[in-house]
Amino acid sequence: MKSIINSAKSFIRDEDGVTAIEYGLIATLVGVAIIVGAGLLGTALNKTFTDLATKLNY
Repeated sequence: MKSIINSAKSFIRDEDGVTAIEYGLIATLVGVAIIVGAGLLGTALNKTFTDLATKLNY
């Protein structure tokens, strides 16, 4: 019985799984931020080059 209680206490104190989940969430948020940033930057660059091409053909 004592070993079961010690095993339960050890399981409750173990934070490896929680840490892995936190790192996974952080990695996901960083990935989403990169995708959104690249999308916005791509749109801005496309507009800039379109305007430049229009002025050069003027």
